[in-house]
Amino acid sequence: MEAIRVYLWASDPISMAGLAEHLRPCADLELVGLDDLARAQVGLAVADNVDDATICALRGMRRGGVRRLVVVVRTVHDADLVVLAEIGVAGLVWRAEATAERLVGAIRSAGAGEGSMPPDLLGRLLVQVGQVQRQVLAPRGVTFSGLSEREVEVLRLVAEGWDTAEIAEKLAYSQRTIKNVVHNITIRMQVRNRCHAVAYALRRGLI
Repeated sequence: MEAIRVYLWASDPISMAGLAEHLRPCADLELVGLDDLARAQVGLAVADNVDDATICALRGMRRGGVRRLVVVVRTVHDADLVVLAEIGVAGLVWRAEATAERLVGAIRSAGAGEGSMPPDLLGRLLVQVGQVQRQVLAPRGVTFSGLSEREVEVLRLVAEGWDTAEIAEKLAYSQRTIKNVVHNITIRMQVRNRCHAVAYALRRGLI
């Protein structure tokens, strides 16, 4: 089995040295340096909390091409959970529980495209996501899918086989408006046509 390429970042040199010492002996992990950042499949960041330096490091890894991120922290505030999710963090481990076995497990899960999070954080994350939806997205008529409620409704009707005229009549819009909605969806999703848009939305659970 091919080794998972891992890039390490820590907020202090002692933690960095400890990370490398724990992970280097693992045969299925390959540690890569900053010069090889683009080759890394998983980025592992260790810090006391989610401060500006940690966020900057995580965003830098994503810009450098690292697809999956794991964070080890001592504390995390509720608002930080949404920031970590927005950056694309796939796993989170409490620093007090960061044994070599647990770190390797989190890296392997991230490398396999899976996520991992302490159970006590999951509820807090869901509360924060709900607040973002209610306080930020909903007032603007947008959902987490990036589609407005009207766009979701139009796509659902297209998926049910309704044509432009029928959709316009049902939703009390002009046919031109419905065509514009469909056109905007295809442009944003980068799909070829309305059938492709429906297939894309269904595969991703948007409708």
